[in-house]
Amino acid sequence: MFGYIKVEKGELLVREYEAYKSVYCGLCRQLGRDYSILSRFILSYDCTFYGMILMSLNRSCTGFESKCCRFNPLKKCNYCKTQSDSLSKAAALSVISAYYKLVDDINDSKFVKKIAYKLIKPLFSRWQKKAAKRYPEIDLALSTMLKEQIEAENYPECSIDRASDPTAKMLSTLLENEGKDDTEKRILHQMGYGLGRWIYLIDAADDLEKDKKNKNFNPFNSYTENIKEVINTNLSASLGLAFDAYELLELVDFKGIIDNIILKGLPITQKQVLDKRKD
Repeated sequence: MFGYIKVEKGELLVREYEAYKSVYCGLCRQLGRDYSILSRFILSYDCTFYGMILMSLNRSCTGFESKCCRFNPLKKCNYCKTQSDSLSKAAALSVISAYYKLVDDINDSKFVKKIAYKLIKPLFSRWQKKAAKRYPEIDLALSTMLKEQIEAENYPECSIDRASDPTAKMLSTLLENEGKDDTEKRILHQMGYGLGRWIYLIDAADDLEKDKKNKNFNPFNSYTENIKEVINTNLSASLGLAFDAYELLELVDFKGIIDNIILKGLPITQKQVLDKRKD
């Protein structure tokens, strides 16, 4: 996960924004409870979205409670309460994805950064092992993604589709596992695939200039003309795939927030990344 799945705050109702913050703060508290206070620093909007989807699917949100903020004891925060392990799964996804992202950064980095990353790796590894023991299916999905990603990026003629496939399959697997029946599983698989493909490609588009400078792999490196159009076409196709599947889900809890993220938040993020490009 890379931090691109966010709400468009100005388009949310006040109560929706308060609910969104309560899930975000609830995940923060869950990270500290399951792993350590330091794990709260890897809190992300992406995993907040994942936890919200899970709670919406199983309708497990039981309300909200106001307690002192874990970072600022003088401040009160609303926390989402749930009768399922949705936030625990989101916390596990947070630490496991952070660990494999760190492993990937170690592989891609130069001498100084590589040493710095290796120094903090034992801490991330401890979190990952604890999360993998509790949710082996999440760890398997992400470890498989990293392995396939390395293979794809080392392939001499790696296409955009092949490069984005591991991340797309990872998220489709995680969401599919939450389906109650075959129909819902197929819908979640399709939604996860489109969303996972978009996440990988938006990150690649955002890092394109940096990757060119550092001579790192990027699926858009081989394009020299109309690159902005190529990026936009692929991102929009991925979002379309995710949205078409999402429309088939019968969600009730947090639906207004999830609608906001998919229909407004993601397209706005896409526009912001593309607007940074001068070509």
